[in-house]
Amino acid sequence: MTLWLVRHGQTHANLAGLYSGASETELTGTGIIQAQAVGKMLASVPLDRVLCSELGRAKHTAKLILQQRDIPVAIEPRLNEMNFGDWEMRHHSELKLADAENYAAWCQDWQNVIPGNGEGFQLFAQRVASFSESIKQTGGEENILIVSHQGVLSLLIASMLNMPAASLWHFLIEQGAWSAIDIHEGFATLRTLNNRAEYQALTPHHES
Repeated sequence: MTLWLVRHGQTHANLAGLYSGASETELTGTGIIQAQAVGKMLASVPLDRVLCSELGRAKHTAKLILQQRDIPVAIEPRLNEMNFGDWEMRHHSELKLADAENYAAWCQDWQNVIPGNGEGFQLFAQRVASFSESIKQTGGEENILIVSHQGVLSLLIASMLNMPAASLWHFLIEQGAWSAIDIHEGFATLRTLNNRAEYQALTPHHES
C-alpha cells in the first residue's frame, strides 16, 4: 500500500498568519495553482481512493487534484486539523495581549496546555494515531491519496514511523508538494517528503 500525502493549498488564513484549525478559510489564487500543480504531478499515479478532511480547503484541494478523474472520495473527520478553540482565526500577536497568560503557558507546554474551548494536542494526537492504526490494518496494495493539513500529516508520518507524537516537527509539510509512505505488512517507510516532481512509475530493469 502507498499513501500519497498532500497538504491543502495556501489559504487566506495562512497568508495572514492566523490560527486556522476547525475554521473555514478559502484557498488563495496561489493555493488553487498549487493544488492544480500537484494534480499534474500525481496524474500518472493509479489512485484507488481518496481520503479527505471534512474542511472546505482540503475538499477544494482534492477536487483540483483529481479534476475529471473518477475516483471515490471519502470524508474522514480524523484528518481534520487540530481545533484551536477561542484562538481560531486570530494572530499570535493578538493572543499575546488578549490572552497573555494562557498563550504563554501554551507556548511553554504545547503538548498539555489546551486553548480555551479547543481540542488540545493530546486528543488531536490520539485521533490521528487512531487513523494511522486503521490504515496500517487495512493491508492490500491500494494507492490512497490523503488530503489534509500540516499538523495532521506531520503527525501521521511520525505515527506511521512509530515515533513519539512530539516528533511531528521533524516533518514540515509544504503546500504545492506531495509526500509518499509505503506500507508493507504493517511496516511503514517514508519514500519521499515534499516532492515537486511529476511521479513516474519505476520500470523493471532487464539485463540484455
